[in-house]
Amino acid sequence: MRPFHYERAAGRAQAVHAAAATAAQYLAGGTTLIDLMKLDVMRPTVVVDINALAAEHGEIRLDGDHLRLGALARMSDVADHPAVRSDFPVIAQSLDLAASPQIRNMASLGGNVLQRTRCEYFRDPSWSACNKRDPGSGCAAMEGVNRKLAILGVSDKCIANYPGDFAVALAALGATVDVEGANGGRVLAFEDLHRLPGDTPHIETNLKPGELITGFSVPAGPWTRRSLYLKVRDRQSYEFALASAAVALDLDGGAVREARIGLGGVAAKPWRSAEAEAALRGKPLTEATARAAAEAAFARAAASGELAFKPELGRRTLVRALLQARAMEA
Repeated sequence: MRPFHYERAAGRAQAVHAAAATAAQYLAGGTTLIDLMKLDVMRPTVVVDINALAAEHGEIRLDGDHLRLGALARMSDVADHPAVRSDFPVIAQSLDLAASPQIRNMASLGGNVLQRTRCEYFRDPSWSACNKRDPGSGCAAMEGVNRKLAILGVSDKCIANYPGDFAVALAALGATVDVEGANGGRVLAFEDLHRLPGDTPHIETNLKPGELITGFSVPAGPWTRRSLYLKVRDRQSYEFALASAAVALDLDGGAVREARIGLGGVAAKPWRSAEAEAALRGKPLTEATARAAAEAAFARAAASGELAFKPELGRRTLVRALLQARAMEA
């Protein structure tokens, strides 16, 4: 770990001002940042501790037709909140399945959605070819060990996947994210927070330098109670998804009035599948229509080599999630 300057911010304005420095990073739970600093992948010159902002930005509140979540709320607290568990089960499940209890007790929501890829070539600086870590150096994963990486939203510069779970649920539910910066606050659609790699995989979000995520707003709807998060992984505990699906349904009898579908483990960013949603809308939810939606979701998948199994795994994961959601009492 390299030397850095540590500053503890007493308020939001102080935090944003301190983070205006080049190569500054915010610190909440530190469950991602500290790991990457130890690996010498992230090298901040300034670390700004924002935990004092939790009193203002740590809320968990059902506010009319929206769920308000502060960016400094801890994952375990949100997953255990009665209103989240009953009215937004997909969010509770995505947090429950995300990590070990110790990490969930420490990790903040804001930090969680900004976690970086688990691609082995990104996390090991001894590999020189990683466009995400060293722009223009190439992508060793293209011809290397890539079984866990992305098949949706990739480019010829990067096939790293987004590893998180909670963000997939937020994308599916059409959440928004509140950010604060030197020029004031703004609200982004959560789907617009993360960027696809394109030619610049090292630029992962649309946050401006020094901007701080302060909270999330999740609209409630008739689909949020009939929702779930299904995660397929190599082992049942403390493992990242090979494929996952965040599904929320509004059913009229057996027909789909509305569907919200997010995909994880398979894409370069938290992925909402408008194609799968459109394939279901107005149709009876059967195994055949669920399969058709899954085919639509993965129609543009780019998979070769070790990744060849992933499109079918993704399709089967989505079909299973849809049928399980259909069977829920809501």
